Amino acid sequence: MKAIQIFSYGDPDVLTVTDVERPEPGPGQVLVAVGASSVNGHDALVRAGAMKIVSGRRFPIGLGLDFAGVVAAIGPGVDGVKTGEPVWGTVHPREKHAVAGAAEYVVVAADRIAPVPAGLSAVQAAALVVPGITALAALRGATHLTAGESVLVRGAAGGVGTAVVQLAHAFGGRVTALARTRHAAALTELGAERVLDYHDTAPDQIGPFDVIVDTVGTDLARYRRRLTAGGRMVTVGLSGPAIAAIAASTVFGSRRIRTFGANPRTAQLAELAEQVASGAIVPVIDGVHPLADIASAHRAFAKGGALGRQVVQIVRPNGPAPSGKSA
Repeated sequence: MKAIQIFSYGDPDVLTVTDVERPEPGPGQVLVAVGASSVNGHDALVRAGAMKIVSGRRFPIGLGLDFAGVVAAIGPGVDGVKTGEPVWGTVHPREKHAVAGAAEYVVVAADRIAPVPAGLSAVQAAALVVPGITALAALRGATHLTAGESVLVRGAAGGVGTAVVQLAHAFGGRVTALARTRHAAALTELGAERVLDYHDTAPDQIGPFDVIVDTVGTDLARYRRRLTAGGRMVTVGLSGPAIAAIAASTVFGSRRIRTFGANPRTAQLAELAEQVASGAIVPVIDGVHPLADIASAHRAFAKGGALGRQVVQIVRPNGPAPSGKSA
C-alpha cells in the first residue's frame, strides 16, 4: 500500500510516498481503508521537527492526524463495528506512528473511530474531524459558552476558525470574526455577526468579549485585555511566545489565557456527528489534493490566507475513495 512518511525533518519537500506492507489489526483495533485525510497544525509541526519530544529522531515517521474511510478489517475483541462501515477518526496525537492517516490504510484503536455522519463524503468528513472536535472542546469544555455571550474568533477563516464560528453561532453566541476582508461574506454566511479585517483592526479597537478563541498564537496578552470581567480566553496557536503569555496570565484568575488538548474518542466524534446532523456545522474546504501531491497541501496550509481546510484525497488504482462519493 501507499503511505506518506518522512525520513528527515524539514519543509514539505521531505514528504515521501512510500510502499509499505498493509498492517493488520490487533486486539481492540480496526483497519480503515482511508478515503481522505486533512492537513493539521499537528502534521506541520511533526514534519518540521517541532514535536521531537513525541516523534523522536528515528525514521520513518507517518503523517496524517485524521482520516475518513471505511472499516476494512476488525481485530479480536472489537464489538459494535462492522466491515464496510464509513468511519472517521484520528490517530493518537501523542504517539509516534510509522503509518498514520495519510495512507491507503491505517490501524487504530476501535475507540478512536465513529460512524461518519450521513451524507458526507470521505473528503468532507476528513475536513471536519479535527476542526469540529477542537471547536467543541474550546466552546463547551474550555470556555463554557452560553447563549447571548459575545465571542471573538481570531483566525476565523482557517479550518478551526470556521468551525468555531459555526458552533459558536449555533450555541447562541454573538460572533465577531477576525479574518481577511475577502472572506467576510462567507464568514457571515457561517454565522458571524461582524467580520473585521485583522490588518486594520487593533485589539484595543474592539470588544470587550465574553469569550475569545484564538487560533493564531500572537499578541495574546493584548487580546486578553479585551475580556469582560467574567471573560474566558483560549488559544490553540501554541508557540514559544504564546506559551510565555499563557504562563504570565495565570495571575489573572478566571481571565487567564488557557490552552487545551483535543484527543477525541468515539463519544466526542459521535457528539460532533450530532452537530453535523443538526445542521450546526458544515465542512469548509479550500483545496483537495491527491496523496501523491501532499506537499502542495502542506504548502497551501503554511501559506495561510485560505478559507477552510486543505484535504488529501486517497484514490486507489482500482477505483475511487472508499466512501464511493465525490467531494
